[in-house]
Amino acid sequence: MKKYLFALVLVTFTTVCMSQEIRYGVRGALNISNLDFDPDADFANQHRNGFAFGGFVDFGFTDKVSLLTGLQWSAEGGKDESIRADYIKMPILLRFSLSDRFILGVGPQAALKTWKDRDGFATFTASGVVGLEYMITDELFIDARATYGFSNILDQDFTDDKAKNHVLQFGFGIKI
Repeated sequence: MKKYLFALVLVTFTTVCMSQEIRYGVRGALNISNLDFDPDADFANQHRNGFAFGGFVDFGFTDKVSLLTGLQWSAEGGKDESIRADYIKMPILLRFSLSDRFILGVGPQAALKTWKDRDGFATFTASGVVGLEYMITDELFIDARATYGFSNILDQDFTDDKAKNHVLQFGFGIKI
């Protein structure tokens, strides 16, 4: 099994290195996030408005297909101070050009919490991302992303409750 995994990583790395085009950029976004509790929360669970910012690398395989990886800081969770969750995230999006201006992306996202002083939250979370990007020019773009949390963000050592993070992002950025 390890040999197959190593071969897959090697082939992926080789493919990325032989990409037609590599573009770098920065992106900022407005977040609208909320937590989905199981069982339902016994308090008013309201969404949190926050922001995200980071950088990315877009590896173009063909004119129509690319792989975007990035690192971003993101303010998420609920509105109440006790359930705010800030993360360093790494999305990996397989992207498909729908036209000259529209690009659809889908993929996984890993996240690490960025604070030490708040117990009760898991250190690592995983989610899925889908996004649509519109190229204003060859460098400037706007986008929208929806993130659906797969893993429980609450530390099981502190509570039996489960909560998953869901985020809508409305972003803008520049490719260099």
